[in-house]
Amino acid sequence: MNCETARQQIVLLIYGELSFEEEEILESHLDACVECNQERARLEKLSSFADLAESEVPAGLLARCRRDLTAALEQERRRPSLSSIFRGFWQKWFVNPPMWMRPAGALAMLAVGFFGARLLPDQSSALSQIGVSQGPPPTISKVRLVNPDNSGQVLVHYDEVRPRELRGNINDDRIRRLLLAAAADPADPGLRVDSIDILKSQTSDNEVRHALLNVLRADTNSGVRLKALDALRPYAKDPDTRKTLAQVLLSDDNPAVRTQAIDLLVQSKEPDVAGVLQQLLQNEENGYVRSRSQKALNDMKASVGTF
Repeated sequence: MNCETARQQIVLLIYGELSFEEEEILESHLDACVECNQERARLEKLSSFADLAESEVPAGLLARCRRDLTAALEQERRRPSLSSIFRGFWQKWFVNPPMWMRPAGALAMLAVGFFGARLLPDQSSALSQIGVSQGPPPTISKVRLVNPDNSGQVLVHYDEVRPRELRGNINDDRIRRLLLAAAADPADPGLRVDSIDILKSQTSDNEVRHALLNVLRADTNSGVRLKALDALRPYAKDPDTRKTLAQVLLSDDNPAVRTQAIDLLVQSKEPDVAGVLQQLLQNEENGYVRSRSQKALNDMKASVGTF
């Protein structure tokens, strides 16, 4: 790699836009080239200054803009004839106007921008009118990593417009929402397990508990489901938890998950538990799960053979 190519790619490296192989090649060049390494340091410093001046994107604004754009594109698709007229008009009179119109057009655009900025409400009042708060959890496109430390803080790496990281206490609403997003990440079971392991101290929060119940019902990885079961253990007597445990016991394809579900259901000591275990024994093929179910029924003095 030569210096010209390296300097073109340094910005992409800073913003995480290079592949692993491209990063390796560029890093090798930077290790050997003092001038290019100095250029990287300069651009990293410039990027940090830009971060300091960057405004916080209100929560929900990015999602709202995407929805509005999708709706506008759909409307455009349904009215091709009208849109083509406007496009032709705009192209003829604004993009490529006649020579005699260009000075007047430039003045008109300048006037529109000037008076529009004065007439439009400021960002904070406009956002409050449409129900967007300004001190909110971030709009998340992808959580990359969660990492607790000994001080009780949690470090979360996530993507917004570009990669970011946030450090804070588990009680911080922004941290908790990032962890909830990571716990539902479909692509990374390890990330889901780490997130649930941190969230298990927050199961008194209804939103967290319901998220873990969804994981228990729907996650495709049995290890993640077992981690959710462990986090829900203190709430085995909760009606929603007990209902989900019964569903899992009768439908989950992993014997270890079914066994743990039996242990949690038995903790609740509710009358309907015996009926669920009796129903399980009708179709259960795993010998260990059957023996655990039979033992639980015997402990409850319920009939094993009554269905």
